[in-house]
Amino acid sequence: MNPYTKEVGSKLNALLEKNYDAEKGYKKAAENTNHTALKNYFNRKAAERYDFGHQLKSEIKNFGEEPDKGGSATGSAHRAWMDVKAIFSSDNEESMLEEAIRGEKASVEEYEEVLNETTLPTSTRDLVLKQKNIISQELNTIKGLEDIK
Repeated sequence: MNPYTKEVGSKLNALLEKNYDAEKGYKKAAENTNHTALKNYFNRKAAERYDFGHQLKSEIKNFGEEPDKGGSATGSAHRAWMDVKAIFSSDNEESMLEEAIRGEKASVEEYEEVLNETTLPTSTRDLVLKQKNIISQELNTIKGLEDIK
């Protein structure tokens, strides 16, 4: 019997999409700043989310499910909003950091929702918990970056 219910598969694919969106958003933020420390931070976060996405894809495939391919419509709208905000904002680094914080808080909530699923296989629960903890820890880093702009 497949330990992934339709709901679990759907939630994991939602996390996968969230990571695709975050990766693209961080790449876009890195393109829109001239601040070296922020550019490096955004590029590092994009690479991290790329890795998270591949880890989730592998986990989904390991249980015989088909991973989604690509980001969500909400993520595309969010990135477009970040572009507009970067163009029109006189303090675009602060705006991008605020958006990154908002996005990371939303990610933590989505990870918590998946972790609340009682039917997760141990390997999936461990992976999701590890990724959620990294995102949570990074929220402190990103908040600290607000002071360097």
